[in-house]
This record gives sequence, structure tokens and C-alpha cells, in this order.
Amino acid sequence: MTQTVSYGPRLVAHPTGALRAAIMVAPTAAIENAPPLPGEPNAIYPRARAQQEILAKTLRFFGCDVTLLEEPQGDPYASSIVDSAVVFENGAVVMRPSSLSRRPESAWLEAEFVKRDIPIAGHIAAPGLLDGSDVLLAGSTAFIGVSNRSNSLGRNGFAQIAKAHGFSVREVRLSAHGAPLRALAGAVSADSVVLAPESDVDHSAFAGFKVFTAPLGHELGAGVLNIGEHHVLANVRYPTVVDTLRRGGVVVEAIDLYDFGRAGITPSMLVLDLKRI
Repeated sequence: MTQTVSYGPRLVAHPTGALRAAIMVAPTAAIENAPPLPGEPNAIYPRARAQQEILAKTLRFFGCDVTLLEEPQGDPYASSIVDSAVVFENGAVVMRPSSLSRRPESAWLEAEFVKRDIPIAGHIAAPGLLDGSDVLLAGSTAFIGVSNRSNSLGRNGFAQIAKAHGFSVREVRLSAHGAPLRALAGAVSADSVVLAPESDVDHSAFAGFKVFTAPLGHELGAGVLNIGEHHVLANVRYPTVVDTLRRGGVVVEAIDLYDFGRAGITPSMLVLDLKRI
């Protein structure tokens, strides 16, 4: 079910403010063709659809209007909507994903923004490359993951846009062929994050932030979805991360997103912020 949402003049006022509107993209049957994580079976399409419905219901319970779109290309990773855009206070920045097969999604999503009167604040133009899943906003800092999924033109272009919106920018070294930043780092509050171990993500880039660390073997547990200050939604398959955050005073909503996790898609990659207050 698709729900049309009305927006005020401010979109994402604070990166970890209460999430009040978001877009998600329904998985297609092609998700079963996504290469699974080592040792995992392939995702099961009907289960992924059911899990996303629970995610949407959970967000709505906490006051978030959810718009669910059907992506026309049928890509296995279509549900990772954050690859195509990053939203600031006054508009959306349209990204240029590293995957050639997914680049049409950016134009499609931009058209959806126009339908909903969501302003466009910028584009990553060719030959720049940057996946939105390699961008994490926390407090007044924009973290940009550095790996083979992007190039300096894309990263520098986004950095200039972020600075124009009042953010300082820090680059974060990632393993060349590893998971994206949003799968290895999650914003918990304006001054705290949860990170995968240092072998996967450079912790020194987060100096000044309180850091919760996911243990080895639970690296993707760091890809939590922030739904408010010290309030996150996590994949229940990573109980040690859930327990670590709860012991640290964080409110954690843990739900089953197992079939997305099999494909390396974390909660933070499934939901594109449209409004935070």
C-alpha cells in the first residue's frame, strides 16, 4: 500500500531527530538472486516482503509516515534505497551509484521526489561516483566512506554540498571490497555511533563521538536505523549488538530482517529519511 505524505518546508532538520517521514522500496523477486553473505542461503522473496511490512508498521507505530514504492527495474538490491539519495534540511541530493545497473534508479527516484514536491538540493554528476549507503550523517558531521564504490570526484562533490548545508566532512577508510559505511556504522544520537570492528571501519574518523563497537562476526549489526535520539531499530539476528546498545542506555527496537541481512542489506539501508524534527 502506497501512502502519500505531505511535507513542511523543513525536511531532515536534525540527522538523529525523531523520524517523521520516510520512503522505502519494496523488494522484487530478484532479491533471491543477490549473492548471499558467506555461509548464508539466498534471500527468500515472500519472507523479505513480509519483513518489510513489519518494518513499515513499526515505523508507523513510532509516528513515521511511510511511503512504499515499487521499483520498476527489478534489481536484486532495489530495496537499498539510500544508495540513490541523501536528504538534507532543504532538499534531496541525488547520488550516482557505483553499480551501472542501478544508476537508472536515481532518475526514477528523482521523479518520485518531484511528484511529492520534495526539492532537489543537488546531484552527483558524471563521472563522479558515490553510493548514498557510503554516507552517514550524525550531529553536524557528514561521514563519507572511502572504498572502490566511489571516486574522488563523487566524494568531493558531495563534501561541497554537505558543507553548504552546515556539515563538517570526514572521510572514513573502508576495506576496498567490504560492506558500505551505512552497514558498518550507525548513528545512535548526535554524539554517539555504533561501529563495526576497526578491521572493517576506521574508528579514528569518529574521534569525539561516543563509540559502541559491534563484535567480530556481528559487523553488520552496526547498520542500525536511527529513529530518534538514543533510539534505533536493529536486526534481531545480531543480539550482542542489541544487548550492547541497551546496556549503554539506548532504546532498541529489534525486528526480524533476516532475508535482507542475507544479502548484506541493513536496516539503515532500507529507509530513506524524508523528515526528521
